[in-house]
Amino acid sequence: MKKFIENIKNIWKVEELRKRIIITLSIILIYRIGSFIILPGVDYTVLQANQAQPAGDPNMLETLLSLFTGGSFTNVSIMALGIMPYISASIIMQLLGMAVPAVQKMQQEGESGRKRINNYTRILTIVICAFQAPTYITLYASSKMANIGGANVSAFGHDAWSFTWMSAIVLLVAGAMFAVWLGERITDKGVGNGISLLITVGILARLPEAFMAEIGLQSGNLIQIVLEIFAFMLVVLATILIVQGVRKVPLNTAKRVVGNRAAEDQGARSYLPIKVNASGVMPIIFAQAIMTVPLMVFTAPDSFVGQVFGDIYGVGYNAALAVLIIVFTYFYTAIMINPRKIADELKRSGGFIPGIRPGEETADYIDSLVSRITFPGSVFLALIAILPAFAAMAGINGSFAMFFGGTSLLIMVGVVLDTLQQIESYLLNRQMDGLMDGTRIKGRRTQGEMSGM
Repeated sequence: MKKFIENIKNIWKVEELRKRIIITLSIILIYRIGSFIILPGVDYTVLQANQAQPAGDPNMLETLLSLFTGGSFTNVSIMALGIMPYISASIIMQLLGMAVPAVQKMQQEGESGRKRINNYTRILTIVICAFQAPTYITLYASSKMANIGGANVSAFGHDAWSFTWMSAIVLLVAGAMFAVWLGERITDKGVGNGISLLITVGILARLPEAFMAEIGLQSGNLIQIVLEIFAFMLVVLATILIVQGVRKVPLNTAKRVVGNRAAEDQGARSYLPIKVNASGVMPIIFAQAIMTVPLMVFTAPDSFVGQVFGDIYGVGYNAALAVLIIVFTYFYTAIMINPRKIADELKRSGGFIPGIRPGEETADYIDSLVSRITFPGSVFLALIAILPAFAAMAGINGSFAMFFGGTSLLIMVGVVLDTLQQIESYLLNRQMDGLMDGTRIKGRRTQGEMSGM
């Protein structure tokens, strides 16, 4: 514990890291304040009275969107749309990169191409928000009713195309783009991936409330609470193991002869690290964003789509979610890992895999290896994602069951580990002990590990 406290102090000794952490925390604070700013035209008294009414069957789409926006969705705030429109736009651009030659060309243009793709993604985000904002106001905000003075009153009782209605739409679009801008500022000036970090903050904001609800439900049953906490910790541990899992491919470096002697730094053995979950948290975010689309298009709860996708603890929903996670894991891994590029870099540096010829054969070997280790990784991610359904079947409160595994846990673990990796890099680059000295946070390079792969 003393060593850990000393490592925490080391963070504040690095001026650049200290500034980045302060910037990150400040931006997160701004984002959380924005989630409580109510849209103009919304009657806050009616909204509070509606939320205080006894809840019937939970709206699963509302529950999910509220989780990922940190409550902004149910608060009818200017940040109600959250980051999800940007995630949807990113998914579309990724898919276009596989089918449209012009987008593929931009992806190959390096930094300039990346900036152009980001600009198109922002434009597409505005278009998606322009469709989602009116839907949100008319189907959600206006539907929040409460009995005030003996009459049912709507929280947003303004006619379509009125000034208040139009201004609310503009603010929703602006709020979503402002959230995207905040996320990008964290990525550029702070610590961690800003977009993923804002989603994680929104999820964590709901955790205390969900845990207290579970304690209230299980009051008087202390053993049950202890068992749930223990099981939760086991799930977190298993998730960390799969996220951090690495397949080490042994490498040899050809000896370079200088005169009559071989160079001392040549011929060393090293390894090529291939992560079991090379795609990180993006398949989970992508799959969850896709799962919200059917409920947005088919709003009737008694329709077939509403019955299948409206129950996040149902068989149909979880089966579809698991399949999407597996598919997106393979898809994103193919984007992140280019076997041919790795083989070419090994060939240029004089490295080779023992028993495998450099060049095409090495690329095929790496490709088959990545495919084999990605399958169990993707299946495990899918199993973790559907654990809340089993938790709910075991009698755990629905709000807390969503943290008991599931998308929320996967995102939280992945983002926290990515952020710790960046902090580790800053400390190690300045010859300081890592934040978690003695652990194996990936990104903390070992002596035999190939760099730049």
